[in-house]
Amino acid sequence: MRRLLRGITAFIVALLVWQAIVSLSGVPRFILPGPAVVAQALWENAALIRDNAFWSAGNLAVGLGIGIILGVETALLLALSRRARWLLRPMLVAAQAVPVFALAPVITLWLGYGMPSKIVTIALVTYFPIASAMFDRLMALPAGLIDLSHLSGASRWHETLLLRLPYAVPGLLSGLRLAVVYAPLAVLIGEWVGSSQGLGHLILMSNGRGQTGLMFAALIVLACLSLCLWLAVEALSRAATGRLYGDRSSFD
Repeated sequence: MRRLLRGITAFIVALLVWQAIVSLSGVPRFILPGPAVVAQALWENAALIRDNAFWSAGNLAVGLGIGIILGVETALLLALSRRARWLLRPMLVAAQAVPVFALAPVITLWLGYGMPSKIVTIALVTYFPIASAMFDRLMALPAGLIDLSHLSGASRWHETLLLRLPYAVPGLLSGLRLAVVYAPLAVLIGEWVGSSQGLGHLILMSNGRGQTGLMFAALIVLACLSLCLWLAVEALSRAATGRLYGDRSSFD
């Protein structure tokens, strides 16, 4: 309840500061519209924003899901196989030297302007933080637990499944927190590069037509999608931490 009250208070303060800046600076409405103008644009274009939000949310859900699956699989493969670490890890690090956002035009050229190019862009952006954070945690098993595994004669697979994987849950959750921050940005970039639908496309078109109120309204809806993702990950973190370690205090 206190978290909800803090959130509502922060939201109200942000609106008041926004309105104060608009009122005191005298900035033209086509540069920075006030909250009332944006709310009116949101109301008048509710159907348009809704349809584009569903398109972006669908891309976001599928791309993030693929990124999570591939990231977890990669982390487990690297933890289980020294050959995989020797071969794949340098390739992953080198691949991150090229920003995925710079590849968005190439991905769009290869896959077209529909959902596949957006999904691939989101998956690539979210994949590396998850794989990296989870792999680091998998390999950071305390020495005492490693000794216990060796004394019991556990295989590498059993050690990973029974010891390393539960221990790596906080790393996976940390990677997820980063992924849900990057994913909406990937949606935006992908739809800016080439799309006929989505909130990114709507923001781009509104900017070109001077519809600043609609542009801010679409941006706020995208921010709400990002916030919902973050809250979902926080709820998952609390549930997983309480289930595995019986301690939720670090997340309060």
